Amino acid sequence: MKRIVLFMVMVSMVCIASYYFSATGNTEKAAQQVASIVSGDLHKIQPEKSYTSADLNWRDKSSRSSVEMDDPTSRPAIIDDLKNLAEYDTVYLGFPIWWNQAPRLINTFLEKYDLSGKTVIPFATSGSSSISNAESELRKAYPDVNWQKGKLMNGATEEDIKNWTKK
Repeated sequence: MKRIVLFMVMVSMVCIASYYFSATGNTEKAAQQVASIVSGDLHKIQPEKSYTSADLNWRDKSSRSSVEMDDPTSRPAIIDDLKNLAEYDTVYLGFPIWWNQAPRLINTFLEKYDLSGKTVIPFATSGSSSISNAESELRKAYPDVNWQKGKLMNGATEEDIKNWTKK
């Protein structure tokens, strides 16, 4: 009887993960905080080709990130090592804000892995933009995902994150 009860408890547990892309380390720090606070697993979304500082120069219209963000169909390749995504019910999805949007690499991730029906909670870091446009664009592009209200993590304290993740 004890085994059956334990099995039922294990089945009813919600599995949580934090998947993130970070080009400079800011989003990675936020993802580590989120994963720690929600007791979730942490997974890095990695581009096949890492971004250099020249690639990230938003003032250069020919930089890699500028070219990708200028093309809505751009889907930069990612390293395919996120096979256990299916076991999670709730996914915190972190990324930097680029040109007031999620980087195209996030679109690659969302199209490569089926998150339909999963609860996905975005969070982001940014030098000057809010998360609201990125959230809106992601909701429109991926309507089968159960999107929840996201959070811009700039300056977020542990207490801020705890309050946000309780909702």
